[in-house]
Amino acid sequence: MAGTRRSISHVRDCVRSLDYAVSLHAAEELDDDELTILDLETLLLTGTIIARQRDTGTRESKLVIQGRTSDDRPAEAVVKFNQSGTLFVITVYLA
Repeated sequence: MAGTRRSISHVRDCVRSLDYAVSLHAAEELDDDELTILDLETLLLTGTIIARQRDTGTRESKLVIQGRTSDDRPAEAVVKFNQSGTLFVITVYLA
């Protein structure tokens, strides 16, 4: 699937199969905003892609996903897929 546009359904499939990793930065942001992994998973499973970005240095594609936490707070996450297709959470924050 490399080179194709990743969809929200692919993001959800990765979350459901636990085929995702959380960066240290994202883990720190979860802690700072008093969010849990359940909040992150809820956001990714119910949210929508609001932007697609390309890193100017690495040329990697990133998705900005907007949704709600498990306790219904608005939040966003920035994610990408690595070469093997694993979802990688770059950051997450309350919106």
